[in-house]
Amino acid sequence: MRVMGVDPGLTRCGLSVIEGGKGRQVVALDVDVVRTPSDEPLQHRLLTISDTVEHWMDTHVPDVIAIERVFANQNANTAMGTAQAGGVIALAAARRGIDVHFHTPSEVKAAVTGNGNADKAQVTAMVTRILALQTKPTPADAADALALAICHCWRAPMIARMAAAEALAAEQQRKFKATIKAKAKATR
Repeated sequence: MRVMGVDPGLTRCGLSVIEGGKGRQVVALDVDVVRTPSDEPLQHRLLTISDTVEHWMDTHVPDVIAIERVFANQNANTAMGTAQAGGVIALAAARRGIDVHFHTPSEVKAAVTGNGNADKAQVTAMVTRILALQTKPTPADAADALALAICHCWRAPMIARMAAAEALAAEQQRKFKATIKAKAKATR
């Protein structure tokens, strides 16, 4: 499975692509950070992010996109910018028919370090180790994008099992309701 991990942001947007193998085997294929100047108009910043992400999607052809879920932040402007960047990326993926999954920061940290409260240094160290990189990915946005992709690779089997279980439960519920309806109709 080829996963594109995205740590969305307006000033710095981390992008990565990894390939998942058997078990927990993952290989980094590419990583970068898109930067946009804070004095540039919002629409131009989003266009820069969109153009770069679309180029990455067309070049790397990921099977799925893993994006960090926006969480409550003390700085509303930062949260808004992160959400806008994430939305542009999800839209580009939808246009290509690529599945998008959102993961919270604590899910990502727990997946790569075993601790949902790990700090950025711990995440970077574990990403470097998991991917057997010669040097630590910098800035932190690059490491976070790699961590998102790793998290999704490792969680994807569980996500698929949960989706299958939910679909089965919905089908069983539909059949049960149909049976009840048929029995009620027969007793009239």
